[in-house]
Amino acid sequence: MSSKKSTRIASVIRLNTDGPAKDQSLAEWWASEQGRNTPEAVAIAEAANLLRTSDVPVAFPTETVYGLGADATRSDAVQGIYKAKQRPSDNPLIVHIDSLQMLNRLLNPASDTSCPTKVVQSTIPPIYKALIERFWPGPLTILLPNPSGSRLAPEVTSNLTTFGVRMPLSPLARLLIHVADRPLAAPSANASTKPSPTAAEHVFHDLQGRIELILDGGPCGVGVESTVVDGLSNPPSILRPGGVSIEELRTCPGWENVQLAYHDGTYDVKEIPRAPGMKYRHYSPKARVVLFEAGSKSQAIVDHVKRDLQDTAVGAHSIGLVRTRTWKRGLQLLPEEDIEKMAKATASLVGSLVQFSIPVGGKTKEVFDCHLGTDVKDIARGLFAALRAMDEKQVDVIYVEGVSDTEYLAAAVMNRLRKAAGSTFKV
Repeated sequence: MSSKKSTRIASVIRLNTDGPAKDQSLAEWWASEQGRNTPEAVAIAEAANLLRTSDVPVAFPTETVYGLGADATRSDAVQGIYKAKQRPSDNPLIVHIDSLQMLNRLLNPASDTSCPTKVVQSTIPPIYKALIERFWPGPLTILLPNPSGSRLAPEVTSNLTTFGVRMPLSPLARLLIHVADRPLAAPSANASTKPSPTAAEHVFHDLQGRIELILDGGPCGVGVESTVVDGLSNPPSILRPGGVSIEELRTCPGWENVQLAYHDGTYDVKEIPRAPGMKYRHYSPKARVVLFEAGSKSQAIVDHVKRDLQDTAVGAHSIGLVRTRTWKRGLQLLPEEDIEKMAKATASLVGSLVQFSIPVGGKTKEVFDCHLGTDVKDIARGLFAALRAMDEKQVDVIYVEGVSDTEYLAAAVMNRLRKAAGSTFKV
């Protein structure tokens, strides 16, 4: 992948929004699209062919974030993911499947692959039965033993004895896997350490020239990656928070005492991480991120930001404010009526991004203000897009209002923010 590639974006938004008819199988849905030779069907067929034959990965939407997919059974293809993302090779990848039949074939490598529809006896550990019934398809990844003679490329597992797998909720993602007829290794489709992509343009920004095709399914619905759980440990554990909460997991038989086994910082360890997101700094924009934990006092936050703006060592010529529940617009750095007069609202992926100027020590500094909303689902959906929008404005520092991480999805939001932040405060 030494030469630059021409990266194309193909719209499949209709498939991602309409989905199959009620009680229509993936095979029937695909046959219908193929029969009408729709532009979306042409794009899916091309993507599936690339996944089967090329070593260059394909970007596609899921309900969580955009994934960068490659045939999980071919080493050269999986290595293409690491090359495109410039990702450390000791960071394992999650395998995406379209059905339990595909998973059972992975767990039983001696089974006959010449007949994909042949039912293979399940060897999925019973501890996962309730989770699969409730959360699949969906934003949940389970850790499974990697069998002897595994069909998975060793680069998928980073030579661990286990692998993570999920069945995405997005019908489009499952259709792509079905048409390719391959399990797909697929981390987020961003450059390593950068904010995860929740729109096709985010993928293009990071990976243009490194991949050939991006399937554009519109913005992602969840906005943060899947929850990763380990049911092979006793008690079961959560390795990464995501779209399924600890409260939801604890309602399932065998998971009542599930424990947290992740750290919101980065691990300074030599061991291979058990799941993606456990070891390295992630989700970071170019700007420095300063996170204020929930419960921080408003005046103390304002005083902190003002000191930074006046401190030449900080060197903040422009700043971003990412607000959630309690911060006032512009953090009251100017009276609201003055901000209103100076505001130049621009439509963006994250709602209204407001720009205004403030005088600091005889100079003028720019402030970009983004309100994600108060509902944690809206915050999760808009978080990565907000960080990217601030980067596009080339701000020096981004100040973020945290949320209490005891709520549904909030633990995932705060986990990503703590990993992105250069500084975390509770004032």
